[in-house]
Amino acid sequence: MTLALHAAAWTSAAIVLLIFGYLVREAWPALLDAGPASFLFGTAWHPTSEPPQYGVAALFVGTLATTLGAVLVAGPLGIAAALCARFFAPPAVGRWFTRFVVLFAGVPSVVFGLWGLTAVAPLVRRIAPPGTSLLTAVIVLALMILPTVALLAGTALERVREEHLRAAAALSLSRASTLTGVVWPSARAGFLVAVVLGTARALGETMAVLMVAGNVVRVPASLFDPVRTLTANIALELGYATQEHRAALFVTGLVLLLLVTVLVLVSRAAGAARA
Repeated sequence: MTLALHAAAWTSAAIVLLIFGYLVREAWPALLDAGPASFLFGTAWHPTSEPPQYGVAALFVGTLATTLGAVLVAGPLGIAAALCARFFAPPAVGRWFTRFVVLFAGVPSVVFGLWGLTAVAPLVRRIAPPGTSLLTAVIVLALMILPTVALLAGTALERVREEHLRAAAALSLSRASTLTGVVWPSARAGFLVAVVLGTARALGETMAVLMVAGNVVRVPASLFDPVRTLTANIALELGYATQEHRAALFVTGLVLLLLVTVLVLVSRAAGAARA
């Protein structure tokens, strides 16, 4: 049994390393020709110009802006929803709420994109055109990752020891004191995992963002500006890209993988610091 678990762990690690190596191999011609600094700090993405320009800075900012905005909305809401279902709602209501969230988590991303394009974008357009913008992408992404955060936060709350809750009740602690003094210290590591996994899903989302973000390669000056993310850029251009253009798209994939890696390392460091 132990040997099988070790084999599975090493196989998983090997697959990740192979993916990383493949991305580096495919991206290497573009990195060698233009240099990493040109990709990381250039804001212009014009693959058909002479000479071509492959700066991913604007794509990077668009990805961070949509992800951060969605997490700032979905993180607190998801944790609050889990707390409400566990400690405030009647047990029957809490169970049905959890089932609803599970079903909500299974909605395909293209359905969220279609809803955002036909319902959210027109509302945003009334405030400031064009409607397909950073704000629209944040709203749609927040709703997409909200079930993930809520379910994982609920799992963290289920791991709070029942004897701790009974001890708090025996001490006649108020509900607010129980949540802040007992539940939060016990579940905060799980809450962090919930937010990190929600962030990872937001970073990797493609179809919904492609439909509602506007897909203009530029650094946004406001929430109403259209943006393009790294994932949307790959989906839009990989089908017809060749040679250096194709290699440049693999550079964007490599940047995305490194971004997720940094996110995981930061979350581990934060978890270790709080332990």
